Amino acid sequence: MHTKKDIATFQDIQILVNSFYDKVQKDVQLAPIFNNVIQNHWHGHLEKMYRFWETVLLDANTYFGAPFLPHANLNLQHKHFERWMALFVETIDTYFEGIKAEEAKWRAGKMADLFESKINYLSQKT
Repeated sequence: MHTKKDIATFQDIQILVNSFYDKVQKDVQLAPIFNNVIQNHWHGHLEKMYRFWETVLLDANTYFGAPFLPHANLNLQHKHFERWMALFVETIDTYFEGIKAEEAKWRAGKMADLFESKINYLSQKT
């Protein structure tokens, strides 16, 4: 039985990111979209996601980028954001519990809402 703890280290971030994206790569709804875009560059994407979540949750300041831009032209609909969130929450709840784990779920939800809103806005302009 895996003992849950809070997200506190870079290794915790790696567990979260690797486990989550393993699910994404196999998911019926999400895999076709992300595998098509990322193709055989998953290692680089995972490295970027480690740095993103390390910066967001552990105040490490190791990610420098614009996370929305790579998603702007993807054909993402509400169902994709719902599924993304479900897998993210499921992953956190499997491995972690605590203040940072709850913060990760909250931040992911806010990010999903913002990305969906921006994508909807951009699609209405075309």
